[in-house]
Amino acid sequence: MEPHSPYRGPDWTPQRLMFHQNLESFAERVGLVVGLQSNGKVSQEQAYAQIRNIWKELKDSKDALLKSQKGE
Repeated sequence: MEPHSPYRGPDWTPQRLMFHQNLESFAERVGLVVGLQSNGKVSQEQAYAQIRNIWKELKDSKDALLKSQKGE
């Protein structure tokens, strides 16, 4: 697993940094699931379900971070 890369956006905020880290984690986890499916360890249906759940986690984190950024 690779370490997280630094966030270098011009609009840096703690929330954007956290989402950047969540996005990197999402990509890493999806890569692992794809690797498992490619090697026959999980079915396509299982891989799809896992990726769908990982996507929902990322989307929920984005929504929560944007709310906290706006002060809601």
